[in-house]
Amino acid sequence: MKISTILDHIDSGHMALPEFQRGYVWNRDQVRGLFDSLYRRHPVGGLLVWATESKTATHRGDGPLAAGVVKLLLDGQQRMTSLYGVVRGKAPKFFDGNAQAFTGLRFHLDSEVFEFYQPVKMKDDPLWVDVTELMKQGTAGLGGFIGRLSAQPIHAPKLGDYVGRLSKLLGITEVELHIEEVTGTDKTLDVVVDIFNRVNSGGTKLSKGDLALAKICAEWPEGRDEMKSKLKAWKDAHYNFTLDWLLRSVNTVLTGEARFQHLHEKTADEVREALKRTSKHIDTSLNLIAGRLGLDHDQVFFGRFAVPVMTRYLELRQAQKLGAMNEKERDKLLFWYVQAAMWGRFSGSTESFIDQDLAALDGPGGGLDKLLEQLRLWHGGLRAEAGHFTGWSLGARFYPVLYLLTRMGAARDWGTGLPLKANLLGKMSRLEVHHIFPKAQLYKHKHKRPEVNALANFCFLTKDTNLNITDRLPEEYFVEVEKAHPGALASQWIPTDPELWKIARFRDFLEARKTLLAKELNSRMEELLHGDTAWLGTTAAPTAPLAAAGSGIASDVEEKALTDLNAWIAQRGLPPGELNYDFADASGAQAAVFDLAWPNGIQEELSQPVAILLNEETATLTVASQAGFRCFTDIDSFRHYVEKEILGEAVHV
Repeated sequence: MKISTILDHIDSGHMALPEFQRGYVWNRDQVRGLFDSLYRRHPVGGLLVWATESKTATHRGDGPLAAGVVKLLLDGQQRMTSLYGVVRGKAPKFFDGNAQAFTGLRFHLDSEVFEFYQPVKMKDDPLWVDVTELMKQGTAGLGGFIGRLSAQPIHAPKLGDYVGRLSKLLGITEVELHIEEVTGTDKTLDVVVDIFNRVNSGGTKLSKGDLALAKICAEWPEGRDEMKSKLKAWKDAHYNFTLDWLLRSVNTVLTGEARFQHLHEKTADEVREALKRTSKHIDTSLNLIAGRLGLDHDQVFFGRFAVPVMTRYLELRQAQKLGAMNEKERDKLLFWYVQAAMWGRFSGSTESFIDQDLAALDGPGGGLDKLLEQLRLWHGGLRAEAGHFTGWSLGARFYPVLYLLTRMGAARDWGTGLPLKANLLGKMSRLEVHHIFPKAQLYKHKHKRPEVNALANFCFLTKDTNLNITDRLPEEYFVEVEKAHPGALASQWIPTDPELWKIARFRDFLEARKTLLAKELNSRMEELLHGDTAWLGTTAAPTAPLAAAGSGIASDVEEKALTDLNAWIAQRGLPPGELNYDFADASGAQAAVFDLAWPNGIQEELSQPVAILLNEETATLTVASQAGFRCFTDIDSFRHYVEKEILGEAVHV
């Protein structure tokens, strides 16, 4: 079938994209390569379509399907979207992706190369033809292009060649593509998705979540958009969750299982109602975690896969008509959440651990006590000790714990003397990290970064207070704080011995403060248990410090640079990376923390995983590289990679 006919079929609704297909992920290099191959009449492969009745077909986008049999693209989406975008000058109705990948394609009549528009290089040069303009005007518009060339005598000797090349370029839409059809009443969605995954063995596979969502949207086309609207509402509240995470929560609420295969048996109406209940349970969980624990924004929101378990617990209570939780039940649930997050319960085999926890909630004798018993058997004692605060930087798992202690306890600001509780600062207000011993002074005394950015050298203060302290040493400004606000230092677990405030005793200060922090954490956990301290049991084994494997963002300057980089990525229609990405080994133990990472690639599952590691040791690069990450140690190199290899833009060195 001619390309022009295929594009007409897309316009008329005779060809579309099945709901389960992911969005457009090609970059400019791939678009340029496609048009170069078509111009030279090289083979570009055929299309695979699923011929099915339009009345039962679930497709992407708002465009209506034609009556009768329609053809849904199983293989060829990226090529046809690119062709449609360049030839029509707009994205097809089923489009979901970065339109910059096919916007502004130019063809040089002399060198016969395709490039994307560059003003300095191409402006006022008639040899650079706007491919979209030519395609939209067709043969009727050839005169205009020829006229512009004829106006400059320098082009006259090769005018005949140029006319031939313009005609050859226009002829791309007359190229025939072979179309193979999957048809028959035995071709159920399961069968078609299996075919899709086999055909796309080298590209983007459909996850179990994709398949589950495809089945849901087959009966409930608005399902994906409704879920996305929920995610946007949480994002507006500074919590960033994925569609897969929400679907997992819906699954646990509706089926009591983590694996998506159990969702396949449910009707769209059941899923629709479950989404409403799930959203309410998630809101309840987030409000509890923010209000009682103070974890009120994404950077300190750890243990996010504990939330699907919490939603199941709330669903069971609702089904049993038990009413609202009392204070003890609420706090015991939050105790479980903190402990599960703190020890990395869901950092390894997430699905298996969620299933184990769901099983503890359901069935005879199930409930919170059984859930806690399972956690204790898995990890051992749940009581913390000083060694657990040995980690360093904002990427350490105990960084959110330090924030929790600040917001949950009696910590006071050193400038105002006011408590730093969440309810006094307002929802979503964010405190600033303060280095108790200033970084500049520690580096002068030859302390290395793991000590400078040790968790025990962090506290949280309001912005004004942080700025006013500047880079003074504790032995100077601690005296002022204690005089103005007696007890404010102790409220932030500062050792009271003035000798430890001297920079010569910095390491002793860290050890003393770690002991105070562990004591405070155990006290807060006991508070959540309302005296039922048997759950804490004995002391857990200390978490090994990440001295060799890095520990994420190490300074405010790095954090701002990476945050700005994420904004730059988003402006280009690409997904932002995860700051302080917790990389765990197969057992769930934290192996390293990467400053910024795309664990599934910037083009999800098409490009390799990427990690940005600023000022890290060689050991960190080794961990990331051995795990298959493409590593960048500076931002400029990463930008070059995105522009050249992802977006395919011309890069000027």
